[in-house]
Amino acid sequence: MTVVLVHGNREVDAIWDPLVEALGRSDVLRLSPPGYGAPLPDDFPATFLAYRDWLERELESIEGPIDLVGHDWGGGHVVNLVMHRPELVRSWASDVLGMFDTDYVWHDNAQVWQTPGDGEQLVNAIFGGTVEDRTERNVSLGIPVDIARAMAQAQGPAMGRALLRLYRSARQPALAEAGRALENAAARPGLFLLATDDHFLGSDEIRRRAAGRAGARIAVLEGLGHWWMVQDPARGAAALADFWRTLEA
Repeated sequence: MTVVLVHGNREVDAIWDPLVEALGRSDVLRLSPPGYGAPLPDDFPATFLAYRDWLERELESIEGPIDLVGHDWGGGHVVNLVMHRPELVRSWASDVLGMFDTDYVWHDNAQVWQTPGDGEQLVNAIFGGTVEDRTERNVSLGIPVDIARAMAQAQGPAMGRALLRLYRSARQPALAEAGRALENAAARPGLFLLATDDHFLGSDEIRRRAAGRAGARIAVLEGLGHWWMVQDPARGAAALADFWRTLEA
């Protein structure tokens, strides 16, 4: 068995450190999307479909069965993958199902990133300055300082380019159209990690509706926000472990 973790926007694989420790397993593999702690090839388009295809290639090279887990855009890549190639995994888990609902509206920062000119300015503001400047900005989001510094060291022009290309490729209605295939994800057991204080990913109604379409079990992380895996890693690990135990049954 292999647990595969995929992180998201602004992040590097250190974001998983507390969760991996809480899981207490030796079969955990982390994948870093191009531009996010991994090199961004010149010819990589960094669209949401390109990241889906990247993840597909990565999973094809990993010995299974695979339990796939994604956070933020990593969770988006997971959902896109299981809508397209569900047979590559034993199970999947994501915290961003609401973004595939037809009524989902992108959060304020995303809408700025999707706007030429304004998006570049915001990226420069977020990823500019020194490593310490960026570390402080990451800490202000609730990220522990050691992980915040690891993120800051990777945040720069390449990540900025990847971010803008990714969000602009997913400007609505593109993601809603992709979500028309959400029922395909039900071909494999799924878990939706619903952090109640995560305000980036749509209303509770939207998120639950998307989970229903994907056939996903829901684990409610009451009082936790977007970075639940560092806020309360024990609770996140317990939700995943409980889900995986149902697969063995």
